[in-house]
Order: sequence, then C-alpha cells, then structure tokens
Amino acid sequence: MDQFKGQPRLPKFAIPNRYDIRLKPDLIACRFSGSVSVNLDIVTATNFIVLNAAELSVTNDSVSFTNRDSSKVFKPSKVELFEDDEILVLEFSEQIPTGLGVLSIQFEGTLNDRMKVPMSTMVRRRTWQLHSLSRLMPDDAFLATFKITLDVPSDLVALSNMPIEEEKIDNNLKTVSYQESPIMSTYLVAVVVGLFDYVEDHTPDGIKVRVYCQVGKANQGKFALDVAVKTLGIYKDYFDTPYTLPKLDMIAIPDFAAGAMENYGLVTYRETALLYDDQHSAAANKQRVAVVVAHELAHQWFGNLVTMEWWTHLWLNEGFATWVSYLAADGLFPDWKIWSQFLHECTDGLKLDGLAESHPIEVEINHAREIDEIFDAISYRKGASVIRMLQSYLGAQCFQRSLASYIKRHACSNAKTEDLWAALEEGSGEPVNKLMTSWTKQQGYPVVSVKLNNQNLEFDQSQFLSSGAQGEGHWIIPITLCFGSYDVRKNFLLQTKSETRDIKELLGSQIAEDKSANSWIKLNVDQTGFYRVKYDELLAAKLRHAVEKRLLSPSDRFGILDDTYALSMAGKESLTSLINLMGAYREEDDYTVLSNLITISHKVQRIAADAVPDLLEYFKLFFFNVFQYSAERLGWDPKPGESHDDALLRGEILTSLAQFGHDLTLDEASKRFQAFLEDINTPLLPPDIRRAVYVAVMKRASKSNRSGYESLLKVYRETDLSQEKTRILGSLASSSDPDLILEVLNFMLSSEVRSQDAVFGLNVNWEGRDVAWAWLKEHWEHIAKTYGSGFLVTRFVSAVVSPFASLEKAKEVEEFFASHPMPSIARTLKQSLERVHINANWVQNVQNVQNEKSLADAVREPADL
Repeated sequence: MDQFKGQPRLPKFAIPNRYDIRLKPDLIACRFSGSVSVNLDIVTATNFIVLNAAELSVTNDSVSFTNRDSSKVFKPSKVELFEDDEILVLEFSEQIPTGLGVLSIQFEGTLNDRMKVPMSTMVRRRTWQLHSLSRLMPDDAFLATFKITLDVPSDLVALSNMPIEEEKIDNNLKTVSYQESPIMSTYLVAVVVGLFDYVEDHTPDGIKVRVYCQVGKANQGKFALDVAVKTLGIYKDYFDTPYTLPKLDMIAIPDFAAGAMENYGLVTYRETALLYDDQHSAAANKQRVAVVVAHELAHQWFGNLVTMEWWTHLWLNEGFATWVSYLAADGLFPDWKIWSQFLHECTDGLKLDGLAESHPIEVEINHAREIDEIFDAISYRKGASVIRMLQSYLGAQCFQRSLASYIKRHACSNAKTEDLWAALEEGSGEPVNKLMTSWTKQQGYPVVSVKLNNQNLEFDQSQFLSSGAQGEGHWIIPITLCFGSYDVRKNFLLQTKSETRDIKELLGSQIAEDKSANSWIKLNVDQTGFYRVKYDELLAAKLRHAVEKRLLSPSDRFGILDDTYALSMAGKESLTSLINLMGAYREEDDYTVLSNLITISHKVQRIAADAVPDLLEYFKLFFFNVFQYSAERLGWDPKPGESHDDALLRGEILTSLAQFGHDLTLDEASKRFQAFLEDINTPLLPPDIRRAVYVAVMKRASKSNRSGYESLLKVYRETDLSQEKTRILGSLASSSDPDLILEVLNFMLSSEVRSQDAVFGLNVNWEGRDVAWAWLKEHWEHIAKTYGSGFLVTRFVSAVVSPFASLEKAKEVEEFFASHPMPSIARTLKQSLERVHINANWVQNVQNVQNEKSLADAVREPADL
C-alpha cells in the first residue's frame, strides 16, 4: 500500500464515470454518514483501488466491488486512509479483472469548522440550523456524472448542484433526490443544508437564479441576484455558448475559508462576497460583490464546462476568471472605470513574481498539500495579466472569436494550456504558443531598460528581481511605445536580449526631431504588458514633467510610479528619485493612481522608520502634503451624484491620513465616531468612511486609554453585517501601543471572531511587529491545528513575518519554523523570508549616505498643514 503514498496523482487503472451518493448529516451530534456507489471502468487488472478522501471513517466490511459481467463481489482485505496524502487505499487479495463494475462504500465523518480551503470532503458547522457543506476532493480531474440523495431534517433547506427530482417527507425527516448532473469534475460537487431565505429571478431564456442567505438577510441578496442574471447573459454572448444547467443557486455561508467556490450550479460564497446592504455597505463592498460574482460565474464555462487537465493548469481557471470578471463588471457598470483598477491585479502579480521564490504560471504539483499554495497572485493575477496582454496583442474580436471556438471544442472534457494557445493561434495566425510559453512556463518577468543615444533608442531586457539580483530569464515581449502623444504609437516584439532602433525609422523624422518638453517616450502603453520599464535619466525627467502636467493617461501615470517604486526597492533607483517622483502626483485625482500611491507611501514610511528614523516625521509631513489636495477636494461627506471612484477614494485617503497620524483627521474622526455611538443612523458616518474613522479611533487608543477600543468592540458585537465586522477587525490592529496590539491579536483567536476572519486583524502597525511575532510563536500550535493545511494558515505566516527588515529576524524566523515544520507552508515561508531580506537590503541602500545624500532635502519640504 505504501507505493501510493506521496504520489501527486491517483493511479489510472480505475476510471470513474458515475457516482451515486447518499448523505445523512446529523446536525445536532455534528456527525454525518453516507454511502457512495461509483461506476468504474477497470482498465488494468489490479489488486488496488485508490480514491481521494479526507477526514472519513471507512471499515473493511463497508466496502465492496462488484464486477458487472460476472456479478462477482470482491471484498477488500485491507482498507487504509493516509491522512497526509488525503487518499483511501483499498487492497484486494484477489485481482480485480478489467471491465466495468461498481465500487460501494459506506462511510462516516465529523461535521467540523476547521478552516481548510474548501477542497476536501468536509462539512462546516457553526450553529446547527445554519448550514452544512460537503465537498469532494479535487486532486484529479476525472469527469463523471453525479446522482445525489440527501436525508435531512424536514424543516431545513437542502441544496445540491442540480434541481430537485423528488422529495419524500417521513415525519421529521425528508429524503431529497436531485436530477443527475451532466459530466463534471468531482471537485465541483456541493451540498448545502440549513435554514435559509432566498430571492429569485429568471434569465430571459428561463434559467432560475436564486441567492440564498441566513434568515432575515434576503434583501441583502438582491444586488448579487441582479448581477448574476445579467452576467449569465453577458457570458452567453461572449463565449457564444449558453449556461448549461437548468438553475443557478448562489449561497452566502457564514463560515467559509475562501472568498467563494464555483461549484457547478451551486456557487458558495462568504457573506462579504455576496451580500450587499444599501444602508451599511460601502462602495468598495458593492464592487467586490459584483467582481466576485462575475468571477465565479465565469467558472461555469471556464473550469466547469471545460475543466483543467491537472492542477498545473489551475491558472487557466483562475487567471481567466479574474480577467473576464472585469470584462463583465465593466459591461454592467461602465461608470466604475473598472479596467483601470485591473492594474491592482497586475501589480499584485508583479510583486509576487519579483521574488526568487515565486513559481511559473504552469507549476508542477507533486503532492496534494502543494495545491493550496498555488491559489495565489501568480495563478490569479499574473495569469489574468498575461491574458490581458495577449488579448491586447491579438485584438479583442479575434481573441473573443478564438475563445468561443476553444470552449465549444473542449466542452464537457479536460483541457490544458496548449489547447487554449492552439485555438488562439488558429484564430489569429500569430505564433501564440511560442510567444506565451515564455510567460507561462518560466517564473518571473522582464524589466526593459531604455535609453536615448543620439538618434537611437536602445532596448535591453533582463529578469527583474525585487532583491536586485541578476536573473536568467528571457522573454518575447510585446513592446508598445508612445512619443509625446497617444497619436504617435508603435509596437514590436522584443525577442532578443538587446535591440537598437533608429528613432527616425521608428517614429518618422519630423516627430523624432521634436526637442520640446512634449518629447516624452512612454513604453508599455496603458500598462497592458506584464513587465517593468527602467528609463535613463533624461527620459525619466521628461516623464516626471509629463506626470506633473497631466499629459499621460491614468494607467501610464500608475505604471511610471509603480515601476520606479519597484526599482527603488531593488536598489536600481534611489529612494530620493522615488520621493521626487511622488511629489509630482500632488494634484492627482484618479482613484487607481492614488490608491497605489497610498500603498507605496506606507511601505516607504516603514522602510524610512528602519533606515532613517530621524527623518520619519518629515516623511509623514511629505505624505500629508501629497494627499492634501485630494483630501480637501473630497472632504468627509459624500456629494450628490459623485462618481463611484470618488466614493472609494474618500475612504482610502482618510484611512491613510489616519494611519499616518494626521491630527486634524484624527480629531474629525473622533467627533464623527462619538455621533455614531449616540445614533447608529447618523449621516455623519456613511459606510464609505467607517473604516477610516475606526482606524483613527484605534490610532489614539492604548492600554490606558481604551474607551475607543471598547466602543468599537461593542459595535462589533452588536452588528449582524459581516462587512461591518470585517471592517472593524481590519481596524483594531491600528493602535501604536504594543500592549493593546497584543490584546487585539488575542481577541482574533477568541470565540467571538469566526476562524475565517482572524486574518483580518494581522496587519499590525510598524510598532507592533515584534509583539505579533512573539504572539504567533506562542499560539502556533493552536493556529496550525485550527487552520490545518488550508491556505488561511499561510496568511498568518506572510502577514506576521514579511514586514521585518533585518537579517537577524529572518534567521530567528527560520530557526523557529525549522523546529515547527509544516510542509503546506513551505513556499509561503520562503517567500516571506525573502521579503525580509529584500526589506533589509533596501534599508541598507537608504543608509548608504552616498546613495541617498539628497534624501533629507527631498522630504524636508514646507508643508502648509
């Protein structure tokens, strides 16, 4: 039996094609029992049958295999569950011959709320009447049909992937049978049982769509319902293929580790990703619901109808669904300008892929426990970004046409990355496979250096690493560039390491001789390419001027800032040059650009606190000055008819000023919070600024001045809205008092906080890093036990470890985890330690007086605040 241990995939000698599953949950005893009959095709005579299973109890006498031709029954001599590998191995003393047969198993299990990513057979339960969720392990993309039957209390709602076929009630128990599903992968099977309300609508072609939620919250499902009905229509047209099931249910589950899961016809969500309250949800919550619903419904085609061949191709599911969710959201809400916000997805991908401990988009999976760790910014965000880059290169119509052809060709079957490239190559006539292989099969991405030498533009590519180290990668890069205006645009493929282009030939002699300030050159126009750009000093100065004069698009203003920040971190640009560039964004009004500016400001402040603590107050004043224009333009109160972006931006700007400790912001927040405590419906605290006010309250809270903290906890305890709870949890660690930070961290592990939500409270202030690390070590056993091998445990590691900036601390962390090994966090731990090394190098670069001699002058600006 040991031969099956540690194997990445199930052996192929038994192929399932139909499952008949019956489940009976006992929601009071927190147990469940069940049986399954699996129609198998034994393609190689064998003494073993191996299945995926987790946290199940199976005995020898509860298993049998019946050969269809001879009706002979085979009983196993040995049954063993290997929990580490999440497999059940059945050994038979007599060899099972080739041919068709039925494997029958009876099993039992515990309903638990371990926050494992929803990938294994498990059931969550917080209070018995809410829900139970059963899922099957997805380690192999075997496709089969599923016939589900449930025995449940008669007063509960019972849902599965398909509509109900028959329901029989016998006193307090009912048996619910569902229609047999079409061919699909095991990981998409879902069962939900509980007390639920719902809202319902239909698509124009008659598909019934429902949003289920806890009793009393049905109104909060109406926005997602509307988004879902319209999105099914958008995708039907875009993929040129209708939604294939007769119904679509979406359900908000109070305890849910992931944001959502795309089970075919029964999509499960965290409450925060599905429910929207007109009165108490912020604009950011509304946008999140729309994008997450669009993402999950994209999977009904890309993932469910066409299933990845193996986890190496996970990015096909997640990268594509991430990209197309923006396409749907833009179609539904064009005034949101959502495509500009896609740049945040791209940046998150670039940040993770700038690490030596990153991984290729197509990553080899050698064990089930490695799967959780690739649900990351590479699979989702880099995947989405390279799809956007390819769509931009091929053209929108050609891309859509080829995609529809791919879906039709591989419907109800498995596909791999090469199948998608083949369809796009066929539809476009372009060498898509050759172009894209360099982006999906090797990790990392390039930085393109460009300099103007006489009348030549010199291009040079090399792998970008945030550590500043030299990488070996080489890419085929779709270069786009503009000269002085968006009317003068050129593209070409950079296939070699270096290339020189005559500027007259590239742009035309009249344009090339333009010596005015307008003669800026911008590469990677509108940031459609997944690469960074480093300009020589002359070109960089002209771009800084173009930023200040608002001559560039918001996407390009975003890109110049983000690239300079990354290059500064890697020691390729000085922090002084980054600060000088940031000063050019004083009158910036675009939400996406300012949102990134805010993120960068906080990172720079942390580095400054470690590198040049005597300049820290000057840094804060500098940032106050940079954000003053926007803060004054937006004010505290929403304006009639203002844009969605302004509503988002107000909250982020005020939150940022509160985090920096801006006294006027803290004073105003305190007044508004007091008014809110006296009247929860006060217009002084609309949802968009609540997080800012809560952060401000905690900024002034301490162990000895705890009234604000206690008041926030009271609001947390009294609200029934998940979005409000997570807003508060995300604000509590904003205190600068280490003693109070420790109290907050302990609260996160208390029974008052859902296990899935504890991670929201880990983003502690710079002053709390050491406290958070000591706390993590002390509670590691509890955290490891509670979160198991799921992806949430990786959030604890990255959030607590990554902010450090000293090699000594990196060594301490390494030693701790060497004596507390957990294989499922191996990649995350390496990435977090690499970030600590990168921070330490950056601090060292800034402390090098020769490099940063003008830094003090750059930040010591008069601030009229």
